[in-house]
Formats: sequence, structure tokens, C-alpha cells
Amino acid sequence: MKTTLGRTIVLVNDYDEAYDFYRTNFFCEKLFDMTVSDTLRFLHVRFSDDDQSGIWFLKATDAEQQQLVGRQTGGQPLLVVYTDNSKQLFEHVKNNGVEILEPLEETDESSYFHCADLYGNRITVVELH
Repeated sequence: MKTTLGRTIVLVNDYDEAYDFYRTNFFCEKLFDMTVSDTLRFLHVRFSDDDQSGIWFLKATDAEQQQLVGRQTGGQPLLVVYTDNSKQLFEHVKNNGVEILEPLEETDESSYFHCADLYGNRITVVELH
């Protein structure tokens, strides 16, 4: 039996501003985008050429969901993003004004940093050596 991860759901206040943030900073591309109603849109994005996994943005539609935007994981990382050049990506997001929560660290096994998305969700960025 084989299982794979599909999409991670991220609550957002606005579909387009969330997409713009991830496109600008992590080079995400739209994988699927379909508006179903005034409140429901299926906006899926991918990283690099991965068509199987990524993010599904869902707009927070009620008070309970709106309180969770940016805090879905209680301050723990929402996403781990892998890169082949952590130094370059660190400079890229820093130059774009992204909030750096923990600066770039290097070990023998990896280089990593933590930043926040536009809503405050913690993202861990890792380059494995």
C-alpha cells in the first residue's frame, strides 16, 4: 500500500494576497484555481515541479476560522520548505521584507532559517547537505 501527502491547508484572509506572498518569496505556481462560490475557491499552489503536494489556500469564513489565521499550529512551524540554496533564499526573503524569526544557521547536516508568512505562520526553510 502506498500513501502520499497531497496538500497542506492554510487558512487565509485573502486568496490573492496569500498566493502573491508565496509566489514572490518561494516561487510557488498555481496548480489549480477554480472559484466555486463567493466564499469558496480551490486555489492550490505547488513548489517547483511537484504536482502532487503543495498548499491549498482556504479563506477563513467565520469568526472561529478568522481567529486561527496565522495561528493554526500554535506558533510551531506550519510548513517546512526544502531548498537547494538556503543562503540565496534567505537573502531573497529578507530583501522582500519577510519577517525573519530565526536567522540562517549552518550545521554539517543542514542550513536552515525560520521566517513568517504574511499572516505570521512560522515557516522553516531547510537545505540538506
